[in-house]
Amino acid sequence: MVDFTLTDEQKDLREMAHNFAEKEMRTVAWEYDKDGTWPIDVINKAWEVGLMNTHLESEYGGAGLDYLSGCLIEEELAWGCSGIGTSIGANGLASAPVQLGGSEETKKKYLGMLAEEPKLASFCLTEPDAGSDVAGMKTRAVKKGDKYVLNGSKCFITNGSYADWFTVYAKTDPDAGSRGITAFVVDKQDGITIDKKEDKMGQRASNTATVTFNDVEVPAENMIGEENKGFKLAMMTLDRTRPGVAAMATGIARGAFEAAVEYSKERQQFGVPIAMHQAIQFLIADMAVKVDASRLLTWLSAWQLQSGISNTLASSEAKRFAADSAMEVTTDAVQVYGGYGFIKDYPVEKFMRDAKIMQLYEGTSQIQRMVIAREVLLPRNV
Repeated sequence: MVDFTLTDEQKDLREMAHNFAEKEMRTVAWEYDKDGTWPIDVINKAWEVGLMNTHLESEYGGAGLDYLSGCLIEEELAWGCSGIGTSIGANGLASAPVQLGGSEETKKKYLGMLAEEPKLASFCLTEPDAGSDVAGMKTRAVKKGDKYVLNGSKCFITNGSYADWFTVYAKTDPDAGSRGITAFVVDKQDGITIDKKEDKMGQRASNTATVTFNDVEVPAENMIGEENKGFKLAMMTLDRTRPGVAAMATGIARGAFEAAVEYSKERQQFGVPIAMHQAIQFLIADMAVKVDASRLLTWLSAWQLQSGISNTLASSEAKRFAADSAMEVTTDAVQVYGGYGFIKDYPVEKFMRDAKIMQLYEGTSQIQRMVIAREVLLPRNV
């Protein structure tokens, strides 16, 4: 039986993350958002208190938290500021392929690096001409002796400007489509160029960059998993990380919902608080349902993952529903605020801008629908 009663440890973790989000993130979030400033001080504090790299196993210096506990943390950090939260949590996406397919030596070196110091890693899959169509990537890895030589460009890379190492997907068999992709761990080195820092609509406190690889040499032992098996590794990685993205979307939606509730009690029109008007009550009620339903789907997908049950369907459902709900909830929160919701002096416009990316990264809402349809129409034995 599924029991979502949190343990005392999980409650403590959630409280710690909430307090951190309230004191260390919300107090500076709007300033970082306005200027698109890199929140290195907040990232370092998060590392110091143990809110980064939560899924790293203890043998590599991590806390080895279960996936539900990770989702509790990610919801709270996104409630504080999803841009800063993305910067803090991006190591999880980059390190997951290493945990899944890296050799023991690779795990000790690169996972241990994240645990020893507040260092960063980036996940490099998307390209200018290969977003949802991963098989269309053009980055090449050519084997020369005991090394691979990488050439190509990756875009929309979180923490790309500041990463100490990169998980990079490249074509090792350019004629084989998705069956010709291989993953590598690549150290920051000569030949890697940070071409562009994106000026984004939302999540402006997170760094998003274009990373180009020019004749970058990578030792063969830095290959993750098997040659030409990188696509499967990437899909397994996203099954692991989508619950966290859904948790972030839930946190954004919850932040906007709470702001709208408080405002509706304070703002008066026609002689009474607007919370007394049925039109506002219906908006608030629908927002509450979407936040709670998003959280339940997120927890289910995390529980399945840590229980060894295939969570492909649940993680895509959670990510799709929570992301779309975040956009809907934040839009309705702006509506509750009326004209003030459109002004930067009030918090909900930031929540609305931040929410949009949740429908785009780690698989668009349309890609999630394709995954869900495939899983429903062509179910696999689990």
